[in-house]
Amino acid sequence: MAGSVRIIGTGQLLELQRRLRRAGHENIRASMQRRIRRAAEPLRTDLQDKIRTLNISSQGRAGGRRGGPSPTTRPLRATIANAIRISVRTAGDPGARVWVDKGALPPDLKRMPDVINEGRIRHPVFGNRRRWATQWADAGWWDKTIRDHTPRITREVERVVNDVRRHLE
Repeated sequence: MAGSVRIIGTGQLLELQRRLRRAGHENIRASMQRRIRRAAEPLRTDLQDKIRTLNISSQGRAGGRRGGPSPTTRPLRATIANAIRISVRTAGDPGARVWVDKGALPPDLKRMPDVINEGRIRHPVFGNRRRWATQWADAGWWDKTIRDHTPRITREVERVVNDVRRHLE
């Protein structure tokens, strides 16, 4: 997983930003940011839904082995889903960005979105670092969802840029 997805039309957005600044249209700039954010929100929602419903399976416990309660009460998929963010910038490096905010994840889960995206999860059994288990998830939950949404978001951002450009002319 690349960590984030960026929908950009850097040249168009930079030129548009300069024109907006020269024209002093702060309300148009705010409206443009709002519309670009609205274009990215279905992607974020879909990513959150995908991770919350992602099937993670294992080979199961071997016969005769003892189990026990999980050392954590955190729901893994919900924790990752709640860390998915959107940011929109029209200055500097313009565009919309959807990413997993690793600062919102507990320290032991910071790499987990990338690991789950790869499809193979190895972890210690109930915190015992001498025994390890392997679990499998549908590989590419992040990448496939991004690919599905990219054409729609690109079209919507182009429409927003063209509307603002027409308004400035």
